[in-house]
Amino acid sequence: MARVVKLGVKRPAVNPLLPDPEKREEKYTLISVDDHLMEPPHTFEGRMPAKFTEQAPRIVETEEGHQVWVYEDTPYFQVGFMCVAGRPVEDHRVEPSRYEEVRKGCWDIDARIHDMDLNGCWASVNFPSGVTGFGGTLFSESKDPELGLACTRAWNDWLFEEWYGSYPDRIVPLGITFLADPEKGAEEIRRNAKRGFTAVTLPEQPHNQGLPPIFDPCWEPIIRACAETGTVLNLHVGSSGFAKMPPGAPMLELGATLFQAMAFSSCAEWLWSGWPAKYPELKIAMSEGGIAWVAGLVDRLDNIMSRSGYGVGWPDPKISPSDCLRRNFWFCMIDDPSSVPTLPTIGVENVLFESDYPHGDGTWPDTQKVMDDLLGTLPDDWIRKIAHENAAKLYRHPLPEVCKP
Repeated sequence: MARVVKLGVKRPAVNPLLPDPEKREEKYTLISVDDHLMEPPHTFEGRMPAKFTEQAPRIVETEEGHQVWVYEDTPYFQVGFMCVAGRPVEDHRVEPSRYEEVRKGCWDIDARIHDMDLNGCWASVNFPSGVTGFGGTLFSESKDPELGLACTRAWNDWLFEEWYGSYPDRIVPLGITFLADPEKGAEEIRRNAKRGFTAVTLPEQPHNQGLPPIFDPCWEPIIRACAETGTVLNLHVGSSGFAKMPPGAPMLELGATLFQAMAFSSCAEWLWSGWPAKYPELKIAMSEGGIAWVAGLVDRLDNIMSRSGYGVGWPDPKISPSDCLRRNFWFCMIDDPSSVPTLPTIGVENVLFESDYPHGDGTWPDTQKVMDDLLGTLPDDWIRKIAHENAAKLYRHPLPEVCKP
């Protein structure tokens, strides 16, 4: 069992959690394609091969009272990372250090459904948290690759059996995969697809995680597995780290401001990697990237193909880059009011909705109101597409018998 010595990191002082908000009126049927979970302490219990039982990630309490995940004798201070839902505003920049300092809906599936009901959210795609590394990278960096693969599989088993399996109509099953060996990563995607997973997440810029760039042919097994199984490849902004910033820059403020710029860059890289052109069935969701930049990307692509001549390397003469963008990519919005007029350029069929529970950008418990303020004046068929129809089709997820509006 891993031993954690005194680390000398003082626990932050936090205020008590706020009481439950009142249940919001459900004007729209909502599927959020970007929410987050905290893995509960028992995530890996009973799910690891016998020889790795003692090496599985586990929660350990430090002498200072922090609860930390420990993996390969390394502590990870990510319990409650950015979980601000239900916490007083004055604590939003104070990272919680214990499970009881965040809403139970962050890590308990029954409580999560309760919070979704309060918010008027029908279904949710949930991204992993601290113990996997953002984008599922930690286990692929393991000193022992066999252990890393076993942890990847165990996490997916927990997600499928407990988080998704408890409420299959309410949770869209998104997995992680093994990135150190794309052949084994592809096998894991196919294993999951056979039992009902419809999504997987990878770091959006793998070269920033010490992995080969997305232009490297080594990634083809994973790309092909996603395309052939209909598994949506979810690229969450920030899963490869913050944007590079000059010395002295305010890290949080500038980093958060540049989210959409990072999504623009990542999307352009994936488009020009050639994978979407080679695999027409590949489905890519740009998670938490917003939509304000998408019309600009369309314009730029059309410009370099029609006038500047800079697009001569595009691999498929049967489809333009901008049409490939609309065929293979989906874009996720939280609250982008000035971008609503660009929906015809992007394609209303390519826009998805997200609430980002329980993070700082999130709209819980007022997601219904935010949605109404953002889209309420649009035609009903457009609202239905963005609120739930596009996501239900993309992730092959069931809808309630009666949908609103």
